[in-house]
Amino acid sequence: MEDDAYEEEPLNLSLAIMADPGGEKINRKRKRRVPLPSSYEGCEGKIFKLLQVREEMLKLDYKRKGVVEDGKALHLIHLLLITATSVDENNVNSALDNLTQLYQSVSLMGDSVQRVVAYFADGLVARLLTRKSPFYDMIMKEPTAEEEFLAFTCLYRVSPYYQFAHFTANQAIIEAYEKEEEFNNRALHVIDFDVAYGFQWPSLIQSLSEKASGGNRISLRLTGFGTSFAELQETENRLVSFAKGFRNLVFEFQGLLRGSKLTNLRKKKNETVAVNLVFHLNTLNNSMKISDMLKSVRSHRPSIVVLVEQEGGRSPRSFLSRFMESLHYFAAMFDSLDDCLPLESAERLSIEKNHLGKEIKSMINCDKDEENNKSSSRYEKMETWKSRMESHGFEGTKLSSKCLIQAKLLLKITTHYCPLQCEGEVNGGFRVFERDEAKALSLGWQDRCLLTASAWQCV
Repeated sequence: MEDDAYEEEPLNLSLAIMADPGGEKINRKRKRRVPLPSSYEGCEGKIFKLLQVREEMLKLDYKRKGVVEDGKALHLIHLLLITATSVDENNVNSALDNLTQLYQSVSLMGDSVQRVVAYFADGLVARLLTRKSPFYDMIMKEPTAEEEFLAFTCLYRVSPYYQFAHFTANQAIIEAYEKEEEFNNRALHVIDFDVAYGFQWPSLIQSLSEKASGGNRISLRLTGFGTSFAELQETENRLVSFAKGFRNLVFEFQGLLRGSKLTNLRKKKNETVAVNLVFHLNTLNNSMKISDMLKSVRSHRPSIVVLVEQEGGRSPRSFLSRFMESLHYFAAMFDSLDDCLPLESAERLSIEKNHLGKEIKSMINCDKDEENNKSSSRYEKMETWKSRMESHGFEGTKLSSKCLIQAKLLLKITTHYCPLQCEGEVNGGFRVFERDEAKALSLGWQDRCLLTASAWQCV
């Protein structure tokens, strides 16, 4: 794939300031200026320069790549935090000056610090300009469905991040099924609230098939929620085709649009019911929706609820505290990619631009316009999710030693690119560790926890 495929469309900067966002014809006798908030008066020149510098940064100049010296890296982070403060205080002139300086100092071909700062700078530009600006949509431009899918599949393949979540959840589900095997009629029903093209389920299908004998087939019913009919159809086709290779397993898929009620749920007598909440609760953008979801889940009395969430801060309420927490998290994610892919990799560019970069920009701007940021995520501490689960009638259950052994094996077999690991360092910077008396298992990058898996039962 050509590198320039990742460059954004060039701006017609000579017309950008004067363009009519509604697409109407401009009267040649009376050119109408796009109205800007009063705080932006006299800043048109600085905005023009900022966008020019940003466009230069997006050209993927290989001459600008390289590792930033420690002192310069700290300077970049310090400047980014000063900029975030200026944006929060609506100090437009200072924010524009600092953002211009940031874009002059970073590169999408640079080290992890430069790259993560570039996307955080984009998020701050969008927050500063607000949705009223004709440049907001340019900064916040969403990747196409194909680009987003490609980025997701790349990250799934090269990093243990998603595989850890899925394999740990599946192991817990299989063990819940095994506990009820004497009376569940060899039937397992999984309710997945974010089926995400079904990437999680081939390994579960294979594991269940290995448990089944020729005369005693296992029934697996998957009820999956998706964002569109097209996604659900593609998921069903892929999983049904895969399951056909296992004759001792009966597989059924029921697709529902996200937001649908679980009122007409088809259930078999005594089947083991497992609810899969992997990277789902954090997408519900307020506490009331999370509470309603957990009440709905509990009403079905599942045998097990598997919860996997990204590890964030302690529900930071202010913009700056949320910004700091997000920066720590995504800096670790970008740094971990250096352990998986080279700087020149088109796959890395895809992951960072169309997956991680999208999340960064959405998170920075989620409180400015919740109606238009329905997919924005809320990363919180394990203790916060634990408190929520317990207050809704669930209790944590220990994850078996198999989960930990499996996770450690995953890190050993995951291919890491980085050739500069320290002597004696195992699995690059990734590590797994038990928490909460073995009721939770976390994946971390160096000293930063990235995500945590836990299993729950109804009280």
